[in-house]
Amino acid sequence: MPSLIKVRHINLKNWTKGNSVSLKLYIKTALLLWGNAYVMQNYYINVCKFKSCMYIFFGVLNLVNMFASVYILVVISVDRCVSVVRPIWAQNHRNVSRASVVSFGVWLFALVLSSPYFVFKDTAPDHSNSNIINCFNNFAFSDDYETPEVVEIRILRHRAMIITRFIIGFVVPFVIIVSCYVVIIHRLQRNRSMSGRTGRPFKIIAAVITAFFICWAPYHILVLIEMVNHMRVKYSSTLQYVTTVGIPIATSLAFLNSCLNPLLYVFMGQDFKDKVRKSILKVLETAFTEEVSRTNTCTNSMPTFRNKENGSKSFSDAEV
Repeated sequence: MPSLIKVRHINLKNWTKGNSVSLKLYIKTALLLWGNAYVMQNYYINVCKFKSCMYIFFGVLNLVNMFASVYILVVISVDRCVSVVRPIWAQNHRNVSRASVVSFGVWLFALVLSSPYFVFKDTAPDHSNSNIINCFNNFAFSDDYETPEVVEIRILRHRAMIITRFIIGFVVPFVIIVSCYVVIIHRLQRNRSMSGRTGRPFKIIAAVITAFFICWAPYHILVLIEMVNHMRVKYSSTLQYVTTVGIPIATSLAFLNSCLNPLLYVFMGQDFKDKVRKSILKVLETAFTEEVSRTNTCTNSMPTFRNKENGSKSFSDAEV
């Protein structure tokens, strides 16, 4: 893993500190998300004696991953904005160690945002199969679904948590990300030296914003639909089926966003494509040079052999 994270040691002369810091943050997030709790829980829950605790732990860990992935995107957007608006300050104050501190702060912030779910998460055997344990949010701390007061508390807390997650986990990050890139585009257009080259950055920025919205909006929309369905007097089994099937898929799509952004930021960059193109040309040039060198070596060795033959004949002729 260290070999993947230490990108700044790649032998690219023009690889910037900002690219290194941003890519490190992305890789740290992507690696943790690729090792998502869903992959680990099949093993750990089966071997653990405290299965209920493990279900709750992995359920909260998914939320921590969600908040962390979103706010690392926010941090990178702010970092890019500062690099454009205050390039000298950014050059003097941005480094890998500070990026690691910021990354740790983001994960700590995500843990704080997810901490209420340590209280609300609960487990219960499935109605159809007692061997299956369901993990859910018990906002009323009760198994009573009949008493009006308990139901009201459940609905109130459910609504508060979902709306808070929607605002903090989607609306606020989306507004910050869009604002940062609007400032970047505006600054690039004001800069005369860059005014003719804003097409490529604009495409990358549009792709980043679109990917964030497409990946995260379905999850939050489905969660809001689930909340509204639970608040209805007449419960809709159709909406329940849609959210039951859709939320896991939308969750996977949301986590995919952290894997897409390195491609959008780094691999779509013209400087990266130029480096790849130059690297390929360098390899071809080296191979061609070696081939020409071998050909010249063989060609130079042939006259030497003929000269020796001619020399032998001359010596023989003279001797005769």
